[in-house]
Amino acid sequence: MNLKEKLKLYVITDRRLKDEILTARESLEGGATAIQMRIKNASTREMIKVGKELRKLTKEYGALFFVDDRVDVALAVNADGVQVGLDDMPVTLVKEIAPNLIIGASVYSLNEATRAEKDGADYLGAGAVFPTSTKKDARYLGLEGLKEILKSVKIPVVAIGGINHENVEDVLKLGVDGIAVISSIVGAPDVKKATRDMRRIIDKYLG
Repeated sequence: MNLKEKLKLYVITDRRLKDEILTARESLEGGATAIQMRIKNASTREMIKVGKELRKLTKEYGALFFVDDRVDVALAVNADGVQVGLDDMPVTLVKEIAPNLIIGASVYSLNEATRAEKDGADYLGAGAVFPTSTKKDARYLGLEGLKEILKSVKIPVVAIGGINHENVEDVLKLGVDGIAVISSIVGAPDVKKATRDMRRIIDKYLG
């Protein structure tokens, strides 16, 4: 499997905007290459229930499936990987507990990026590239900060944070390996069309 190829259009669910299953199905139809289940306030049991549905859908479309934060849920639903932030389980420990999971690390600075790479992360979710409304506490990295990270690490970098159809080319020009989106796709009136349009722009840069 070519990890970079599978990270190019990475859609993150947000039930405040739209149901996870609906989001996943429509964005996969539109050309998403990876889906991340992000559910903040639900029981573990519910996360597993939704996660199993999403696992089924992503398999049908040959897309990768990631779980946000929760290594236990990722293992329970047979996800491809987990995305961990600074307050979650450390990358080194995830590698010990779940050596088969692809590990994405959320990073907000050059220091965090190089540390995550050293700890064994498989790819980085770097942001926020632009101010974002879906994650109020996201620290702002900016295009310059993103450029520094891209120059300094060898693992794939997926840019996240406030990226939409209007500004995505500014990010792609820097040489990222993928684009992660929430609002511009999950919050769109037509998720499938929004995904297809985004995929078209990404493919100009990432083939």
